[in-house]
Amino acid sequence: MSIYIVFLIVLGNMISLRGSKVLVSLFAIELGAPQVYIGALVATYSLFPMLLALYAGKLCDRLGMRPPMLGGSIGLALGLVVPYLSPTLPALYASAALIGASHVFYNVAVQNLVGILSAADDRTRNYTNYGLVMAVASFVGPLVAGFSIDGFGHATSYLYLAAMPLVPVLIMVFASRVGRQSAHKSPEEDHVVHAKNLLGNAPLRRAMISSATILTGTDLIQFYMPIYGREVGLSASAIGVVLSMFAAAAFVVRLVMPALVRRWGAEAVLTSSLFVGGAAYLLFPLFESAVLLGTIAFVLGLGMGCGQPLTLTLIYSRAPHGRSGEALGLRLTLNNFMHIAVPLAFGTLGTVLGVWPVFVANSLLLTGSGVVSRRAKSEA
Repeated sequence: MSIYIVFLIVLGNMISLRGSKVLVSLFAIELGAPQVYIGALVATYSLFPMLLALYAGKLCDRLGMRPPMLGGSIGLALGLVVPYLSPTLPALYASAALIGASHVFYNVAVQNLVGILSAADDRTRNYTNYGLVMAVASFVGPLVAGFSIDGFGHATSYLYLAAMPLVPVLIMVFASRVGRQSAHKSPEEDHVVHAKNLLGNAPLRRAMISSATILTGTDLIQFYMPIYGREVGLSASAIGVVLSMFAAAAFVVRLVMPALVRRWGAEAVLTSSLFVGGAAYLLFPLFESAVLLGTIAFVLGLGMGCGQPLTLTLIYSRAPHGRSGEALGLRLTLNNFMHIAVPLAFGTLGTVLGVWPVFVANSLLLTGSGVVSRRAKSEA
């Protein structure tokens, strides 16, 4: 099976997911939700992924990739329909929970499938291409959401986004071989079932911690940039353009990332990306111009854009044979724990002080992770 079919499935699902993360914050603001409620809404997106990611990884290792990919895509579409049918704040929470629970099964499966379909020499390139597809989706999704909100309203925009996951569903229905591949365990490894065994692998653990920090920085900009944009008077379309600049930078840096890795090594590039991201987050609260915010978002995208494909490559390569799905699931568990902890910790504070504590907190997380990564590399 061509890996490019997998990338087409990724594109359809991720456009809707990235668009929904812009839409949910703006819709909550429109409904009059205070920032503490929006923080809880952000955390709801990640609650079920945190609880289910490890199980999803084990399920993929046991059943193959097709069932979770198909079920997750259908669940994503259903979750996006909920706010259209009931445009209320409780419906946004229900939608976020269903989207998060559905996406985790699809996400673990598709990331594992990219690794399974890749030879050892092609893995970095294929995960980089996967990252490029994600960057395209992250560019298109916010644009679609922003202009759709200004043109058709929030509830109708959810309905349009719900149509996108139907494309991956149709691909998997008519292309029966998609996702039938599975990872193979060796007999002596079948008894190893505990996640703590994975965390005992120091290089794998470092990659997972870096991944959690980077994904927090990547995802929270999708939620909190709309809130900050509304505070400084930007339209939904302008906010969509700012977020698309972040995705455009991620696309650009992923084009040259293989050359950067060959020159300096994966861990050195990853460490540098953490420092760039930390510096960019500090700049956001200092400016209100859409042009300047778009420029900062582009710089942030240059840093964060390396993170996902590099950590995916490192985690898949360092995982024990036959447990790649479990390792990727554990990665998502840690990622989503961070996604929950940060919004809840700073949502209440942000109600009083605005969104700047969220930007500062992310800056400290990224910079601190960069320091730890650099020390670990120097001690290795």
